[in-house]
Amino acid sequence: MSTLFSPWQQRAYDHAVAALEAGRLGHGLLVCGPAGLGKRAVVDRLARRVLAQQRDAQGEPAANDRSAHLIEAGTHPDLQVVSFAPTKDGSKLRTEIVIDQVREVAQKLALTPQYGQAQVAILDPADAINRAACNALLKTLEEPAPGRYLWLVSAQPARLPATIRSRCQRIEFRLPPHDEALAWLRAQGHAEPDALRALDAARGHPGLADDWLRHDGLALREAVARDLKRLEQGEIGVVETAQRWANDELADARLRHAADLALEQAGRVGLTDQARLNKLATWFDAANRTRDLLRTTVRADLAMVELLLAWAGSDRGRAVGARRG
Repeated sequence: MSTLFSPWQQRAYDHAVAALEAGRLGHGLLVCGPAGLGKRAVVDRLARRVLAQQRDAQGEPAANDRSAHLIEAGTHPDLQVVSFAPTKDGSKLRTEIVIDQVREVAQKLALTPQYGQAQVAILDPADAINRAACNALLKTLEEPAPGRYLWLVSAQPARLPATIRSRCQRIEFRLPPHDEALAWLRAQGHAEPDALRALDAARGHPGLADDWLRHDGLALREAVARDLKRLEQGEIGVVETAQRWANDELADARLRHAADLALEQAGRVGLTDQARLNKLATWFDAANRTRDLLRTTVRADLAMVELLLAWAGSDRGRAVGARRG
């Protein structure tokens, strides 16, 4: 496993290790910040350190450490990773973490570790825990045991109840300085002009910029921007655009770009046009709700039609969210 971290990952890891070595790393840990900054990689490496049976001079797992090999194989009995589980019929993944999963975590954490002196449970994304599961999780956080670690990874920590957040130590990832982000993008092999363009579009988020440059995301974003502009100007039809947006595997990515472009416009409008600002804010929320609908049985193209109708009519006095008559 590569141990190469970005500078912001290394800072977060060093902070957690310092707390661990000083005996100040609590039972509950909330690792939060924008998606795409590498939170999970830091948590995974921290778990390897905590569970290591043989260490090198720096305290990291030694090359022949058995625990590290078990973790790599996904078979370490003292490490639990909880995320979206399959539905009962096995046809798809759930969209939330449910109470049975959290109860299983609690039951395992109550057992004696099979290796070493520690157990680690990782919940990712923690903000996907439903209400019943939150109540069970709170009970587990309130009853810490030595050497038991419960780590929550979240890009949207505000979705977690305050009672849970208040019982966790916090490691927060933030966007790095522009120069540091640009230097990191160049180290990933991106030409500086491309890196600058992507970093500007991603509003300083190096993880997003890197992903867009590697997977044509920047080109997709620019295509979405053109579609939104042409919809406003009446140059293309809502229904045909909705069908084109919905009928491939990029539907969620298009909506994510569209919501972000609306937010970008809102930033430029500022308080100079309050009506426009309110419409953009409302449309931003509607775009994210439509993203959620894509994971349900609602027809994606119909959901897109409603959303794009609101966009096309937003500058002509039509109410955002209006339906076709």
